[in-house]
Amino acid sequence: MDHLPPYDRPAMSASESDQRSAVLPSEVFAPGLLDGQVALITGGGTGLGRGTAIELARCGATVVVSGRREELLRHTVGEIDELGAAAEWVVGDVREADGAARLLTTVLERFGRLDILVNNAGGQYFTPAEAIAAKGWRAVWRLNVDGTINMARAAHEQAMRDAGRGTIINVTLSPHHGMPGMAHSGSARAAVEALTRELASQWAGDGISVVAAAAGHFDTEALDKYPEAIRAGTARSIPAQRLGTVQEHAWLMALLASPLGRRFSGSVVTLDGARDNWFGPWPPSGMAGETGEVPAEARKGAG
Repeated sequence: MDHLPPYDRPAMSASESDQRSAVLPSEVFAPGLLDGQVALITGGGTGLGRGTAIELARCGATVVVSGRREELLRHTVGEIDELGAAAEWVVGDVREADGAARLLTTVLERFGRLDILVNNAGGQYFTPAEAIAAKGWRAVWRLNVDGTINMARAAHEQAMRDAGRGTIINVTLSPHHGMPGMAHSGSARAAVEALTRELASQWAGDGISVVAAAAGHFDTEALDKYPEAIRAGTARSIPAQRLGTVQEHAWLMALLASPLGRRFSGSVVTLDGARDNWFGPWPPSGMAGETGEVPAEARKGAG
């Protein structure tokens, strides 16, 4: 199958041009930033994956969302359709290499190219480290690590290497100094970040950018499954004193998918309201004044 160069945009027909002009644009990025690009987002049926798919579509990309639950994928595609943008869904399982290869084959059969891969599929559950069973550890590892490498390899071998260009974004987690209650996920995401650096080096000669995006705590339905005490205290542990929004994460994804994003290859870009810089309540106990703010030092001779 022939692959068009990712940024060689064919001329649009009058009807296609009219449709594009009707798309509700991004609030941040220039119209047409990703025109002509095909983007695949794994785990695109909910939360951050759904938000990413919608934002990339606003920026002009043709979006394909994948996951294991058809009804959720259909919902995401329906939202994108309402924008007047192009989107499709594909049910698939990234945990096995064969499943990842089939996903790429389907995308290439439909569009003939893949320019952007967002490895967003992932998951974990809340439990003390000593209570993690071998089966649970393997389940988290297969989805977060095996799923990422399976999709990255499939994208490289089936599409991006021959095209001589492409962007792979691996979504990981912040904070990096430890994740109490989710040691299995923290370990898996650290492995993905190491893998990101290695692949960025290996595939640079093929024109492929590989970058990791470490997501902090965001206001999504994923928080609903955690204990109430964890949900209630999450925002208080963030120096910014609030959860991130799905839209903020989606803007970062669009930036990393843009031509500028290619310069971040091999990097881990963290978006977490400074959560990576601190652990515990904010402000720290004993440092807050009566109003709850950190007091400023009185300087002699000020003014």
